[in-house]
Amino acid sequence: MDDLESTAFPVSSAHSPRLVHVAETGSTNADLLADLDAPHLAVLATLSQTAGRGRLGRTWTAPPGRTLAASVLVERRTLPVSALGWLPLAAGVAMRASVASLVRSGEVGLKWPNDVQVDGLKVSGVLAQLRPDSSAVVVGAGVNLALTRDELPTPVSTSLSLHGVEGPTEAVADQVLSAWLADFAALVEALSDAGGDAEASGLRGRVLDECTTLGRPVGAELPSGEVVVGTATSVDLEGRLVVQPATGDAVAVSSADVTHLRVGMTP
Repeated sequence: MDDLESTAFPVSSAHSPRLVHVAETGSTNADLLADLDAPHLAVLATLSQTAGRGRLGRTWTAPPGRTLAASVLVERRTLPVSALGWLPLAAGVAMRASVASLVRSGEVGLKWPNDVQVDGLKVSGVLAQLRPDSSAVVVGAGVNLALTRDELPTPVSTSLSLHGVEGPTEAVADQVLSAWLADFAALVEALSDAGGDAEASGLRGRVLDECTTLGRPVGAELPSGEVVVGTATSVDLEGRLVVQPATGDAVAVSSADVTHLRVGMTP
């Protein structure tokens, strides 16, 4: 991968001690995980990622020059291991705010745990990966910037350009990335200052306020293949989605493929 000029993301560079922009790479997450010299809040970004990964092992690909892929490294420092699960949610609320500041049409929401949607269609997703030695977490985000309807990866996807965001792709990418980094870094610092307590740091409050999954019927497919159907009622102190089935006890899920359901719909 070839590094581009640091001025490619001039606004975003102010929010990181080291921001590297590459013309193309397989995965920004994989590259940053392998960089053992990367400092806290180091960023790797590209507009052409060829082998990205989504949640639950899905692949994530897009036409070059039309999407942003960016990863940021978070050193554990004072964060206990039990708090690391909040980092993807922090990235999600920060990206929701970033997208909401730009779109001109449509309602921007956060689908648990960290998908950003516009009018119920996915515009951004987040994947967090822990270093094998647990010393740091790399949090990657993908944003559909300028995809046309024909280029969208799924029928439930969208892009910023389809919701009125105009301008050169690199400039839009810089706007999205800078706002995301500033908010995410502040959330990480607050969580660290609170000793990993998401409630005390205010992070859980933001998730509860901004998560559009809450209060609606959902289907949550667990890694085992079991599907829990019920109403999403809360996000607990560990960042898990709490689902209340029609009968029986509530279930807290930490890793699941969640589908927003209409009344009477099954996953």
